[in-house]
Amino acid sequence: MTLARQLFNRRMLWMLLGCLVVFGGIFGFKFFGRYMMNQHMDNMSLPPATVTTARVEQQRWQTRLSAVGSLRAVNGVNVTTQAQGEVKAIYFESGQSVDRGAVLAELAAAPETAQIEVLEAEHRLAERDYKRIAELYKKGVATLRELDQAQAILDQVVANLSVQRATINERIITAPFSGQLGIRQVDLGQNVAPGDAVVSLQQLQPIFVDFSLSERDFSRVREGQGVELTAAAIPEQVFQGRITAIDPAIDPRNRTFLLQATLENAKRKLRPGMFADVAVKVEKFRSVLVVPRTAISFAPYGNAVFVIRKSQNKDQQRGRGGQKDGKGAQPQPQPEWVAVKRFVKTGEERGDLIEIIEGVQAGEQVATTGLLKLRNEGGVIINNDNPPPDQLAPKPDNS
Repeated sequence: MTLARQLFNRRMLWMLLGCLVVFGGIFGFKFFGRYMMNQHMDNMSLPPATVTTARVEQQRWQTRLSAVGSLRAVNGVNVTTQAQGEVKAIYFESGQSVDRGAVLAELAAAPETAQIEVLEAEHRLAERDYKRIAELYKKGVATLRELDQAQAILDQVVANLSVQRATINERIITAPFSGQLGIRQVDLGQNVAPGDAVVSLQQLQPIFVDFSLSERDFSRVREGQGVELTAAAIPEQVFQGRITAIDPAIDPRNRTFLLQATLENAKRKLRPGMFADVAVKVEKFRSVLVVPRTAISFAPYGNAVFVIRKSQNKDQQRGRGGQKDGKGAQPQPQPEWVAVKRFVKTGEERGDLIEIIEGVQAGEQVATTGLLKLRNEGGVIINNDNPPPDQLAPKPDNS
């Protein structure tokens, strides 16, 4: 029994050793194959990426103070009623442009108009009584007291007539200034009370923009200084204006001061309530290095550009005259241009351009498209047939 167990144990041992050898060979072969594949992938040259390029340019930019402003009408009100009554007539359409003094609506005034006729009759009677007593006074028949009483009655009737006419005029709603009407807020036959809005009225030409600057810039601005304005609602146009008022006080809560600029708005594109980016033109100019904004690779750990330069391997290959390497194989052709990643510090943006404070030099060539396909020291092919826009003040194609 002991001899049989020994033979069984030996057989099991040889079977285990055989399994180890077989599986070890399989795993060793797979590991070797994966290693060779990785070596091949690491040594395999990737195809060059096609990019567009632009030169780093040196320009002179005028110093500007930037702020966010809010547009406001020179005059803007809700036209309201001064009297109570029923809307008898409406003489305007929503969105219509009107002149100062134009009649917008009228309230019913039948009792007031009838009262005018009564007062006019009283006026005629009082005027005749005064003239008759004045003649009698000249003849010495009437006394001065009677003349004064007739004069007082006449003056009282005239005053009552003026009050009644003013009451009727309050029922005629007119435009206080020239401008553009909003949406009508009353209907025919509606009973309105004093202070109820009839329609909004805005004077759009010219138009104000109110904005704030830091107190450290107080000495750098003055009335008459030029400003540029862009609005998100009208991205294709830049509006010009002038500073027309500067608040003399600094707000102690945020250490800013308020300014107001006036802009021409002949085409009525700017509207009250719009937010706008305002740039105050300061006379000082500065020299800056700029590239198209598309050349910047933005990242949380730092912005970068890809500088395009001549490939050194390409020059060495030309020097060898296309000779074979030591293994007798023809070397792979090297790209003429390579991309070198370089971190930069960016500054102000204007239009399609962005300022580079440090990281590049004037005249260097940077990639402007295809950045996601680039790797450091990777080959590139330059194709500038369709470059991205690089305008300081871009305009739409149909402008």
